[in-house]
Amino acid sequence: MPNLATINQVSSIIEHQSDLLPAQPDLASILPPVMLWSPPGVGKSSLIRQICARRGIGFLDIRLAQREPVDLRGLPVPETDKNQVRWLLASEWPRDTESKGIILFDELTAADRTLQVAAYEFILDRRLGDSYTVPNGWLICAAGNRAEDRAVSMTLSSALANRFAHLELQPDARQWAAWATAKGLEPDVIAFIRFRESCFFNMSGDLQRGWPSPRGWERVAVLCAQQGALDASTFSLLVNGIVGEAAGHEFSAFRRASKTLPDIDELLLGETELAMPESADRCYAITTGLSNGVFRGPESERSIRLTNFLKIGLAMTSDFAAMAMNDLINRIPEPDPHGWGERLFAHPLYSQWTKTHGAAFGR
Repeated sequence: MPNLATINQVSSIIEHQSDLLPAQPDLASILPPVMLWSPPGVGKSSLIRQICARRGIGFLDIRLAQREPVDLRGLPVPETDKNQVRWLLASEWPRDTESKGIILFDELTAADRTLQVAAYEFILDRRLGDSYTVPNGWLICAAGNRAEDRAVSMTLSSALANRFAHLELQPDARQWAAWATAKGLEPDVIAFIRFRESCFFNMSGDLQRGWPSPRGWERVAVLCAQQGALDASTFSLLVNGIVGEAAGHEFSAFRRASKTLPDIDELLLGETELAMPESADRCYAITTGLSNGVFRGPESERSIRLTNFLKIGLAMTSDFAAMAMNDLINRIPEPDPHGWGERLFAHPLYSQWTKTHGAAFGR
């Protein structure tokens, strides 16, 4: 059975390892590198890149399948006067002994056995002969696809596999929705994924064409905000080409329905009242759009929008009210220069909101 892990669990493990290395340098040769397995499109490399950006440490992405063995070991240069060979190493390897970061051997399973052998010494011993040693503050990780994913995948040798701590990353629609909300992606896409989790990730169709994955839905969300002059029918072709026809058609129908709902800006400015729809898909669309709308418009409107957000939440059922509140809190930036957290938690309606929905909120 695979050793399944969520995005949050993987992040916790990698951050824990990264914290240990600078504090206890002797662990550099003992802590196992982390090997992330998952289907394509789940975001293995993006996850590690985001961890590094969040923590302000270095990130080096090595695509082993695109390298030659000499790229790792270096180029031998004879020194005839000394009767020896000197190795010229790539400049990309970190040299600063005080630096911190993560070196990711991405697509490790796409590399043939010759390249894997070339990487042994670096991954297993954190060095390249006598010429280079990985600084203690750098964690080594790797990522690859599983054999059953019908992607390019070679088996790992037992010697290499035995050195790693192996984790299999699970696609998780709810965690993706929380991440997409914090990133400010298109609310219709987030709402659709919440409503139809089965459309979030599916490898049962034709994998040579578009199929739904976390990477694909992120691209759809970005394109929704850039639709421009493309009419709905033409734009749906683009969506279908990314996530497949089945999921694409469902999303297009969901998006058409969401456009018949009350305008979010009018709701948050108090220009119209909300009557919660009876259908679940429209409830998800309204709920997901609310938190996004609070942060829109000029600064002078923000207090009005927040007040009406809380009023609308009091009129909702607890499940959707809690979803909207979680979204709003996830959207508050860190650091919070405009004091959104203080505005929310000190608002006179917030205590009333927590009395009404606190049990479902779970914070």
